[in-house]
Amino acid sequence: MPPRPLAIGPAGHAAAHAIERARTACGYSQRQLAARVTALGRPMTFTALSRIERTVRRCDIDDLVAIATALGIAPQALLADPLALPGAAAAGEI
Repeated sequence: MPPRPLAIGPAGHAAAHAIERARTACGYSQRQLAARVTALGRPMTFTALSRIERTVRRCDIDDLVAIATALGIAPQALLADPLALPGAAAAGEI
């Protein structure tokens, strides 16, 4: 039996929402952003981007960096402080 994929945690949810907010702020459709990411050398379909934004698919670090670059922002702009998110481990528990 193959291993079960890890659930998307609070930081993943925050990043997915930040990607969607940044995309809409730039005026890009999912198709347009996916095409820009692909043009940067990281093949991505609009379906994959939609799944990332809906937290159906995990966004790996390579995807995150390519998406940020395609949006013209720093990757860290798409990342929230996971310790500041509800349900995160308290300091010293990590």
